[in-house]
Amino acid sequence: MHAAVLVALVWAQAGAAQPGQRPEPPDGGPAVVLTRRQAIEEAIRNNPQLEAARERVGQARARGVQATALPDPSLSGTLEDQSRVLAPSTAGTRGLGLGLSIPFPDKIRLRGKVAGADVRTAELSVTQLEQEIAAQTAMSYDALLVAQRHVRDLTDARELANDFVKKTQARYEAGTAAKLDVIKAKVDASQVQNDLIAAERDVANARVALNRLLGRAPGAPIEPADSLAAPAPLPALDELRQRAAAMRPEVRSLVAQRQGARAATSLAREYWLPDLDIGVVRNHSPGSTAVFETDIGIGLPLFFWQHHRGEVAEASHYERELAATARDLEAQVEQEVRSAYADAETALRQVAHIRDELLPEAQEAYRIASVSYGLGGSSALDVLDAKRALLDAQSQLADALGAANDAIAQLELAVGGPLPPTPSAGGTHDR
Repeated sequence: MHAAVLVALVWAQAGAAQPGQRPEPPDGGPAVVLTRRQAIEEAIRNNPQLEAARERVGQARARGVQATALPDPSLSGTLEDQSRVLAPSTAGTRGLGLGLSIPFPDKIRLRGKVAGADVRTAELSVTQLEQEIAAQTAMSYDALLVAQRHVRDLTDARELANDFVKKTQARYEAGTAAKLDVIKAKVDASQVQNDLIAAERDVANARVALNRLLGRAPGAPIEPADSLAAPAPLPALDELRQRAAAMRPEVRSLVAQRQGARAATSLAREYWLPDLDIGVVRNHSPGSTAVFETDIGIGLPLFFWQHHRGEVAEASHYERELAATARDLEAQVEQEVRSAYADAETALRQVAHIRDELLPEAQEAYRIASVSYGLGGSSALDVLDAKRALLDAQSQLADALGAANDAIAQLELAVGGPLPPTPSAGGTHDR
């Protein structure tokens, strides 16, 4: 019995269910089984925040149409030579006019460039939000895997605790163990059961968080198909810094904003280029031939200094503001990449240490203490201490694996895209 339980414990530590398996949902209904990549794709399709961001892109495109649209023509009518007020039938002359304002052509072009930069900025904001949602989904997915791993480990620990209770009870009845050993064993089993209840709550909360990111009902059944595994080794830091400087949506968005700002400055400086106002009026008097009147008007920028100190100065200051923002963003991006890289590197080292050193030693210590207790050599306290150390090591490994995958997600977010493949990995990260 003891050997079988120990083998089951080690097997559960080695890995989770295969992707092809379909676990039973907690409520008995059909559960959606998703890989990490499928969860990210579903979140990008259905997340309400992204839906709202895409609608903002549509608004920006509509504003672009408005920015380059020609003004609507105006239609006017006049009644002259009336014999009294508000007596249109007595008018001696009737006029019908059509007016049209034509902006200077280059102004329309520059307005289109400004509007196009706004559209590009809105599109890149969607890209940035997609990456943030993808990172959050990956971390929520891993949180569910970690919570389920804790449940499996605690379930195995409960079996070990119950088995130890039976052993101490048998030894007590045989007169080779004290009653206190039986009490300690039962207390330990109760503690494990209490921890298992809390772990099951964590699984339920992790499902709710993942469903919300996927745009699904919070209580919908969902099961992960991937296992909780260590990520691939990291690429070189310099390569990631270069990719971040070119790929980050914030950087590309700022480039688009600066292009739009330059166009806006040029547009403001064209205040002296006149817009053309054209009007045609047809006048008709009873008993006479209709005559036509043509009006042409242009703006005269007489108070030019107001334009220089107003819209031109504002546009120039905005250009310089964006230039300063670009310098700060460059430093911020590099700082975020370096910080995320250090976190990921540390997390991978911790996984390797716990998996290759701490956990095997804890398993061996528990095996020795358990076998020794069965032979009457060690005390119940030694077994309980060894079991707690083993459970702590298992819990640390699950948390470390989750932290490592979260660190990779944060690093990909800092880089602005998936990490490039490493020679030992043979492919990109599944993000």
